[in-house]
Amino acid sequence: MDPMILRAAEWVQFDPERFRPVPLAQNDRLKVQLVCFEPGQQIPLHTPGVDLVLTVLEGHGLVIAGEKEGVVGPGSVVCVPAGTPRSVRAHTRLVALAVVSPPPTAADHVEVEAALAEQAT
Repeated sequence: MDPMILRAAEWVQFDPERFRPVPLAQNDRLKVQLVCFEPGQQIPLHTPGVDLVLTVLEGHGLVIAGEKEGVVGPGSVVCVPAGTPRSVRAHTRLVALAVVSPPPTAADHVEVEAALAEQAT
């Protein structure tokens, strides 16, 4: 991963069908991405084996982190340890910066993909 300085707003991308992750940087220790949501879109409750720091850049939504639940908005920071259930649901158009360590594997995404597929039916 090379050093970088960027304006997050220039990387924002939305998808009308589902939340949109936008990769920014990754190495063997961490992954950095924007996560962009239209109102009502969500990352379903799942329990990956990665630590997460989520910083809301714009918009509002609801975050579940283990036993905690809270409304988040610009400037909110959420820290969730590996193995803790988590979910994000956008109330408005929402953009967040997500840093996970280590980078997630395909197995970490199985729960999310299954829940999204179930919602689509």
